[in-house]
Amino acid sequence: MPNRESPATPVSRRVVVISPNAHMVAELEPILQANLADAPTNYFKGYPSPRDLAGALTSTAAHLVFLDAVSDREQALALLGELARVGNNVQLVALLSGNDPDLILRCLRAGASDFLLQPFSSDQLEGALAKLSRIQPALDAGREPAKVIAVMPAKGACGATTIACNLAFYWKRLGVKKILLADLDLLAGTMSFLLKIKSNYSFLDALAHAHELDKDLWQAMVTPSNGVDVLLSPEMMSDSPQEPRDPSPILDFARHFYDVIILDASSVYGEWNLVQARLASELLLVTTNELPALQAAQRALSYLDANRIGRWKVRLVVNRYHRDVGLNRDVIGTALHTEVFESVPSDYEAVQKSLMDGKPVPSATPFGKSLSQLAVRLSGRAEAAQKTTGLSGLLGLFSRTTK
Repeated sequence: MPNRESPATPVSRRVVVISPNAHMVAELEPILQANLADAPTNYFKGYPSPRDLAGALTSTAAHLVFLDAVSDREQALALLGELARVGNNVQLVALLSGNDPDLILRCLRAGASDFLLQPFSSDQLEGALAKLSRIQPALDAGREPAKVIAVMPAKGACGATTIACNLAFYWKRLGVKKILLADLDLLAGTMSFLLKIKSNYSFLDALAHAHELDKDLWQAMVTPSNGVDVLLSPEMMSDSPQEPRDPSPILDFARHFYDVIILDASSVYGEWNLVQARLASELLLVTTNELPALQAAQRALSYLDANRIGRWKVRLVVNRYHRDVGLNRDVIGTALHTEVFESVPSDYEAVQKSLMDGKPVPSATPFGKSLSQLAVRLSGRAEAAQKTTGLSGLLGLFSRTTK
């Protein structure tokens, strides 16, 4: 099929259609021409490699990609995942042959913003474009999708919620403007108690209105606290026999309006928590250095491995660390076959006082210093500083040898 793109023409949006199915493309083409007539269009008759396609999409224009998700499901899902990481100038729409809830869910998890079902229609496309337009203002402003940090306890009472709350506030002190702290504990969320805040809405309300979320409605759902937007868990779970399984609709919306999102999860187990782990840029697995907690951490790591959550994104955080009690840091890393990313010292008095006051732990305390360092490391600023220091040292060496 001919390439109708005119590179010399400045446009705000370009369309890309990827499908080896000629019948599907022939059905979609007139609908695109009727609704996106001004947008140059590229057609790929097969699934290109992620690297080749990512290179073709790097430009200042926004790209709207329609991807056939049925001709080769696994290849399409892998391509969706790669394209979702290309940048904020790519929006993805999956093309499906019918109403397959499992495949729809897999496409959305992989990075698709919406989907179209055969037989395609203008009404379907208009609905998808309307949904995409709700996040378009953030994309037009050049905002990269938020970095998502999921904080998960290896077992109960490891202090994961305390770390999640304080991490959000310390990240704010680094100069990050828009931060979301989300309590996604289905059964026993305690963030409202810890922060001394209340709201008439919870993440269940956000899920119920996910199809109509916009900036104004979202602002009604969250509660500000110390410069951070907080999405709370429900005060009481409903009596509905079906508990929610997929938080991605609200996270997909939120990631286009924030710079950083901190998720406070109840555990690593269950589909609800696994979706958070899959969507996260990095996963903080919080444990203590006591033997029962470390055994739980070992089981949690095995569970994440079994569910294909990459070890590359898991960061082991040892909370309430005390050298004289429990295993030391080196032994923990050896036993769990995972490097300890950060050890947070036991600082009972400072943490308890902050909990009573509903405020972040002061930065001058041992706990505060450790959380500040954790935020810096997760932000990538520590690595950037090390590279700069190393380069400066190397340049200094050359300057000395050439004198």
